[in-house]
Amino acid sequence: MSHISYEVDDRVATITIDRPDKRNALAFADLADLHGALGRAAGDDAVAAVILTGAGGAFCAGTDLSDLAGTPEAERSGRGRGAGDNGPASGPWPIVSCPKPVVAAVDGAAVGLGAELATQCDVRIASTQARFGWVFVRRGLVPDTGAGTFLLPRLVGPTAAARLLFSGEMIDAAEAHRLGLVTAVVEPGELAAAAQAEARRYLDVSPFALARTKRLLYSGMASSPGDHARLTAALLQECFHSDDHREGVAAFLERRPARFTGR
Repeated sequence: MSHISYEVDDRVATITIDRPDKRNALAFADLADLHGALGRAAGDDAVAAVILTGAGGAFCAGTDLSDLAGTPEAERSGRGRGAGDNGPASGPWPIVSCPKPVVAAVDGAAVGLGAELATQCDVRIASTQARFGWVFVRRGLVPDTGAGTFLLPRLVGPTAAARLLFSGEMIDAAEAHRLGLVTAVVEPGELAAAAQAEARRYLDVSPFALARTKRLLYSGMASSPGDHARLTAALLQECFHSDDHREGVAAFLERRPARFTGR
């Protein structure tokens, strides 16, 4: 039975980790299903934005350690990888590779792998009950997807990231908001609506341009200025030749809402 649910409502796909009896801790099969759901959203022209959340008052409590114990040591560092390697949400971070905006709606624990998944999302909305913890050093590990050591310092700064990663301490939603990790903190009963409202911010823009902007945003974190400028020029040229660019200009000149197709 899959513990990952997927539904689309008015161009917003919601992917829910649904294993509340384990506080949504993920087994290997669950992680592969999660990557598959992200690939499904990435490749669906009817989806413009994605929400990632958890059921039952938790986001994701990390890796299911009982499942990890039954996995050969040589296979543990690559668990769930490869699930999206041939699709539009590919690579080591399918959330980052997804060409659509991904909003994390975090209620309760986002710990270990759960904190890594939240870090990979483009925007995070938290409930007042949310807690974040990169607890890997307390388990004798490094952050398992690499998001904590690569993306987190770019989100909250290297010193704040070092304190979180080196101590493995938990922080609450208020501290996450102070650090800039989360965009807003709302009551648990308001979280779904707040995440929907955030996702809907991205529905009226060009999917063609947004996908390339997201690619530039994340690739720029590891590129030289020259390489980034060259990629920008190449993707800008693609935009100039796109139907979305022609529609965007026409809509502006005709003073009407644009009707983008993502092509």
